[in-house]
Amino acid sequence: MTPKAMARLVVVLATLCIGFSISALKAGESNLPKRDGNRPQTTNSVPHVQIGVSPDPLINEALLLEVSKLPGVKIRPTVVSLPGAKGFWLNEKLTLAHPEVIVGGREFAHIHPDGSLHTSLPPERAKEAVEAGWAVLHPWAKQRQGWEGFVMLYTPQSKEESKVVLQLIVESYSFVTGRKSGVHSPKN
Repeated sequence: MTPKAMARLVVVLATLCIGFSISALKAGESNLPKRDGNRPQTTNSVPHVQIGVSPDPLINEALLLEVSKLPGVKIRPTVVSLPGAKGFWLNEKLTLAHPEVIVGGREFAHIHPDGSLHTSLPPERAKEAVEAGWAVLHPWAKQRQGWEGFVMLYTPQSKEESKVVLQLIVESYSFVTGRKSGVHSPKN
């Protein structure tokens, strides 16, 4: 087996082992569980990153694979974040219900090399995510109009955490595009 084929197999196996998929999620239909453990330390400025947290490469790859399955989403280099970060870019055909929450271009979220993610949620859901220990508000969340729900989701460290992080990404997608869920795509 070639190294490239082996890498693909690892990603597929990781996805199966992690046990989450976009098709199993409906935005906003799940309660947000409390996150176990301490909150990672983060910077209080831009660049807004976690301190001393390393991602699990298999979990990150599986998460990116699932995000790429969202209708009209392409994973590409970020246009707003650190070198090495990957942006979640929305197709031009998708209508934006909340364009004011997009930081740049059509990038509705991005994942940093440390595995943390910046995304926008409805403000009430962002508050719930912070209270449950899954997120921290971006330093500019209270300074920019429309950014009240702009958060950093902490790096998922387990398959259970990945499920919640994916759920929140799908909710962000739904919020930004106005779609009821990330998997319902009548036109695109």
